[in-house]
Order: sequence, then C-alpha cells, then structure tokens
Amino acid sequence: MTVAAFGFLFAFLLILSRVPVAIALMAVGAGGMAWTLGSKLALASLALTFKETTLSYTLTVIPLFILMGNVVGRSGLAEELYDAARAVVGRFRGGLAFATILSCGGFAAVSGSSVATAVTMSQVAVPEMRRRGYSERLATGAVAAGGTLGILIPPSVIMVIYGVATETHIGKLFAAGLIPGIIGILGYCLAIMWVVWRRPSDAPPGERVPGHEALAAFGKIWAVLLLFIVVIGGIYGGIFTATEAAGIGASCSLLIAFLRRKLTWRVTGEIIVESASTTATIFAIMIGAVVFSEFLNFTGAHEGVLAVVRDGGLPPWGVIAAILVVYLILGCVLESLSMMLLTIPLFFPIVIGLGYDPVWFGIIVVMVVEIGLITPPFGMNLFVLRAVIPDVPLLTLYRGAMPFVVMDLLRLILLVTVPAITLFLPNLIFD
Repeated sequence: MTVAAFGFLFAFLLILSRVPVAIALMAVGAGGMAWTLGSKLALASLALTFKETTLSYTLTVIPLFILMGNVVGRSGLAEELYDAARAVVGRFRGGLAFATILSCGGFAAVSGSSVATAVTMSQVAVPEMRRRGYSERLATGAVAAGGTLGILIPPSVIMVIYGVATETHIGKLFAAGLIPGIIGILGYCLAIMWVVWRRPSDAPPGERVPGHEALAAFGKIWAVLLLFIVVIGGIYGGIFTATEAAGIGASCSLLIAFLRRKLTWRVTGEIIVESASTTATIFAIMIGAVVFSEFLNFTGAHEGVLAVVRDGGLPPWGVIAAILVVYLILGCVLESLSMMLLTIPLFFPIVIGLGYDPVWFGIIVVMVVEIGLITPPFGMNLFVLRAVIPDVPLLTLYRGAMPFVVMDLLRLILLVTVPAITLFLPNLIFD
C-alpha cells in the first residue's frame, strides 16, 4: 500500500506539472513494476499490456463513436435541434435557456461528447441569447451545464471507456444513463427557473412561435431521431452489439451529412484528422492507465484498502461517500478522462468487493466526472466556453455554472441513495 500511495502521489504531481497524462501514468506504472518485479518481468508485462490493449476488438467502438460525433457536429443538426426546442419553450421567461438545455440533451444523444456539445451549442445558443438580452451568466451557464449531458446520455464515449476498462456491459451502461440524463435535463431547467425567479432581468419574456414555424422546425430533426433510434434501439433490441452499433451509427451519420450536402473533400479530411487525433489521445491515455493499473495490481493495494475498510468498521455507504468526495475534489483540478482512468484501478475493485453493482457505480462515476466539467477552477467546459467566447470573463463563467453544480449535487445524492433509479432500465431490458 505504501508503494501504491507513492505511485499515486508521483502520478498526480506529474499531471499537475503538465506532463501529458498518458506519459505520466505510463512512466509511474512502468517504474513501479520495475521496482516491485524487476526490470525483466516489468518489460515483459509492458509488452503484453501494449499488445492486449491495442488489439482489443471492443476498443473499435471508440473511434467509431468519435467519428459519428464529429460528423454530426458538422451536419447542422445542432441548429435544427435548437430551433425545435425554442418552438416549444421559447415563449416562457428564460425559454431560450430551456431550449439550450433541451437541444444539448438531443445533441448529446447523437454526439456522445461533452466538449463537442459545449463547443457546438455555444456557437448556436449564446449569440441568440445575447441578442435577446439574456445575461452572460445565464447564457454561458446553460451551455456549460447542457454540454455535460454529452457524457451521460447514450451513446457516451466516456461510458465506453469505463466499460472497456472495467469489463462492464456497455449496453447496460447506455441503458442506465437514460433516466439520470432525463433527471439532469429537468434539474437544469429547475436551476434556470430559480435563477430567473431570483433575477428576472437575467432573462426577458419570450415570444410565441407561430404554429406553422414550430411544425417546420420539428420536421427538420428527423436525422437526430433516426440516428438515436438506429444506434440505441439496435442495441436494446438485440439486433447488434455496441461495437456494431458504433459502426452503423458512423455510417448513417456520414450518409446523412452527404445527403444534406455538408461533406466536401476539405470537411471530410478535417473530420478524419480530428477523429484520428482524438482517438490517438484517448488510446494513449488508456494504455498508460492499463500500465498504471497493472502496477497497482502487483502491489495488492486494492486488497489492502478493502481489508482496512472491512476491519475498520466503516459502513459501505461511508466508503462510497468518501470515494465521491475524492472525485469531487479531483474534479476541480483534473481533466475528466484523466481523473477516471487514474482512480478506477483502485476504486473499482473496492466497490465491487463491497457488493455494489458495476453498472450503478459506472453511472455514479460518470456523473461525478460530469460535475467536474463545470466545477471551478478547472472545469473543462468552462475553459471550452472561454476559448469559444473569449470576451466573457472567467469569473462570469464560474458564477453562471454554480446553480447547475448545485443541481448536479442534488441529483448525485438522489442516485446514490436510490440505486433502483439507475438500474431500472438495464434490469428491465437485459435481465
């Protein structure tokens, strides 16, 4: 346990020193294995780890979902989702913020990426809200929070990574994310209502959209519905696996973009390069995480921690509470994928050893990661918005995100205390 503790400390310090996460995890993991096993066995273990990780068939789901998300982002679907949502709720005070949350949820359902959702919707929703007189706080806070839905509402890339890292059924994870995602959308809408009630000047009254315009707006979102039904419906219906669904989803998104005349040779090249770059980054981090995980396995740290927990008399819910506090603290200083892959090798065996469901824990982890995306000072979505809208002060972004962080914490407490909410759909569909 002492060796593992020093390993965590060194990895954490390297990451905070801006050493690339993949290199930090790989260096500490390889050094730790050399220390505990000797250089010869460590090199053999590294070679086997590289081979098994890179040749895993399951991992092909990651580049395919990333490709699908990038194609969707270039297809103009976000604007159409926003128009449709605005047609429904735009007439209420704060209606454009409601529409932002709803359209973020819809876009998340076909992009699977929080950053992609935040970037796309910031370009669509923030200019419109500014034009209508919305405050910078509410406009940017709604986009930052709505963007986090991209990692919870299926298909979610980070859920796939959790499923691969822990060998948890990806289809069950996707099913388990639906109800928490819907609760998240409702919670964010409540946060907007609270902000508007407290400061009516943040959102002027909206305008009613004529019926024929509303119908026209809804008629344009067929592509989003089609992608969602094909990908998620195919998985839940047992027609194909998650990996096959990713391939079919990517193919359908390319066909839709082609039919909409959104694909040129230049755009296609940019999509391929962007998808390859993102995939390479994720794979490098995953390889580093697997090496680090192997090092922890050799130290027996998780068995030692589990023994301490059992002998110390701390109830299982107390262990979960302590793990969540660690995640919330790390979420303020670490990027979401790094945080998850750094901690899962230690926490996952402990949670399973205490008898908790891996699907439930996966959704809880994704939710805590989601909160970290909008938690000051280093929330990823806040910095994404800062890059896209540089004239908004960072302090304004922080203040705008706080009501949504509070709602996320309330949702987290609900799902931790009532696991049946999360497990209802996966148990219904797969068991």
